Amino acid sequence: MSTAPGSAITAREYHYRVDAEGRVSIDGSEVTDPGTLRFFLLAMRRQPDGRHLVVCQGERNWFTAEDTPFVAQRLVLRGGGEGLEAATLCLAGDLHEPLDVSTLERIGERLYCRVRGGAFRARFGRQALQQLAPYLEETGGGLALRTGAGRRAIPAAEAS
Repeated sequence: MSTAPGSAITAREYHYRVDAEGRVSIDGSEVTDPGTLRFFLLAMRRQPDGRHLVVCQGERNWFTAEDTPFVAQRLVLRGGGEGLEAATLCLAGDLHEPLDVSTLERIGERLYCRVRGGAFRARFGRQALQQLAPYLEETGGGLALRTGAGRRAIPAAEAS
């Protein structure tokens, strides 16, 4: 940091990587503290250029991910005989959020939903997708979710 008289103070910057399963690392070391991970996901803002940033005490924490830093690592499911009744997404840092099935979408072979009040797209990680699989059905080239209220088509979406 620069502290010379008359010079601007330069904020420290850190660069984190989020892997396909939602694990966060910096310089090859995984960040495992649940409180830190929860803070990052709750404080994250998408910048106009599409990058993800968390500012903490003047430090800039940048996050790079294949497509989104939000990954549903696992689910807590409540199902009935006919279909899924409710699900809770479990993100990094043991952050929990209810699944809004109306936001489900697919891009290629991947399944996504919206989190943080619709502000971010979250991808279903391998384990979460395996947990949801019993409620998914192929429908003439598409995909649908079986719920207690019937079948809900999962629309295809564009990558952003």
